[in-house]
Amino acid sequence: MDTGNKIAVLLMAYGTPRTREEIEPYYTDIRRGRAPTPEQLADLTARYEALGGTSPLAARTEAQRAGLQLALDDAARGRYHVVLGLKHAEPKVEAAVDQLAAEGFQQIVGLVLAPHYSAFSIGQYLDRATTAAEPHGIAVRGIESWATEPAFVKFVADDMRAKLSTLPADSKVLFTAHSLPQRIIAAGDRYPDELLATAQAVAALVGLPADQWSIAWQSAGRTPEPWLGPDILQVIDGLAGQGTAGVLVSAVGFVADHLEVLYDLDIEATHRAAEHGMAFARTACVNDNPAVMAALAQRVIETGSS
Repeated sequence: MDTGNKIAVLLMAYGTPRTREEIEPYYTDIRRGRAPTPEQLADLTARYEALGGTSPLAARTEAQRAGLQLALDDAARGRYHVVLGLKHAEPKVEAAVDQLAAEGFQQIVGLVLAPHYSAFSIGQYLDRATTAAEPHGIAVRGIESWATEPAFVKFVADDMRAKLSTLPADSKVLFTAHSLPQRIIAAGDRYPDELLATAQAVAALVGLPADQWSIAWQSAGRTPEPWLGPDILQVIDGLAGQGTAGVLVSAVGFVADHLEVLYDLDIEATHRAAEHGMAFARTACVNDNPAVMAALAQRVIETGSS
């Protein structure tokens, strides 16, 4: 490939098993090389089976890569080359950086498919990319946050209005993101503030009063240490106890349909609401929405030219 003055864009995401056979090595990687117990593996496999065998995340992530590439080509044809680097599946972040180096790229813009910065998540992705690029003498410029990107906020707000129109008038809105260990708060991590910023921006655009929405956390890891709460299932229980007739979940911490959305929300949370006789709905994930991909492309261009 003739890289010339082209800039590489390393689009980073969590990754997912593409087949049933990949579930165990994927789970082992998440557990930092420790194989899951048979019970843990069976539980995760059952969750994927409930979705049809595997998650659609791999296809969604590739569609996001293609969408970002298309948006960059529209804005600056021939200037940017977008590749995927994954945290727990192939191609790993390090392998992607090595390949870009082998192709002659001298500049990398790192973008994570998650809007909210945390040193525990986005910070780790960018650190891995920077560490992998350093031996090659490649500079990495990272985009840390797009929590209040106007196109992202508008996408969520537009769908929220539509979904609220189908629910009882007193329905509550819950903005959610993936829970992280509570120790990040003690370390001063800004992750909860990032989620709050998104929620406030969307609520303002929709015109939600302060008493109609709140923040909940979901999909906490199964480890002994405490994780950020309150958990969404507990919040649904509490709302039911107050007589709330409906709940709309906006999983703004996730930008693609995958296990934590399709199972934890569309199955578990939906079932919990149904047990209480509550109406339930969820706002759509961004996936490869062209307007959001175009906005992210502009952020890439601004970062690459800085």
